[in-house]
Amino acid sequence: MRLIKKSHACVRLEKDGLTLVIDPGGFSEPDAAVGAHALLVTHEHPDHFHEGRLRAALEADPAVALWTLGSVAGQLSAAFPGRVHTVGHGDTFTAAGFDIQVHGELHAVIHPDLPRITNVGYLVDGGRIFHPGDALTVPDHPVETLLAPVQAPWNKISEVIDYVREVRPQRVYDIHDALLTDLARPIYDTQLTHLGGGAEHLRLPPGGTADL
Repeated sequence: MRLIKKSHACVRLEKDGLTLVIDPGGFSEPDAAVGAHALLVTHEHPDHFHEGRLRAALEADPAVALWTLGSVAGQLSAAFPGRVHTVGHGDTFTAAGFDIQVHGELHAVIHPDLPRITNVGYLVDGGRIFHPGDALTVPDHPVETLLAPVQAPWNKISEVIDYVREVRPQRVYDIHDALLTDLARPIYDTQLTHLGGGAEHLRLPPGGTADL
């Protein structure tokens, strides 16, 4: 499997000539979803869900399908009947040759005064990689590669460190990092490397790739 990091929370996974794209949102490149064979979206916030980019990918190839939660599916299902699938915690399915398990139900708390929206994470190919969206969900399954949301209005570095320790992956790649300045990145790198419970901490620039 090849991991291609796009900006912010979007990643592309490639295997056997097929491409799965997760969270091509408004903070990611305009072409982040182009060429995808399947699409996954964790929740409705615009940095993860960009309706226009999803529509363009679905319109470009009638074989492309989208799996997501109800709040996103409801905005697209009428235009693409049979190709937009609503999923929730505990569901399993296959998308573009990748086996997916759905974990989690709610977005992390931003502030107690704000209502929590739904959010799901996607465990790919039996734990090879896990994308939690905007939550610190711990799957009930070993994880080889964790995509850790390192900076957001709803988290702090101690929570990310404790999350990595609880999941206990072999390696961690940063996601949700568009708001993180270059001045701060060495701090996150040092803390996650030395306090992450032994997980290898890695970071890819937008467009960077890794073979898993």
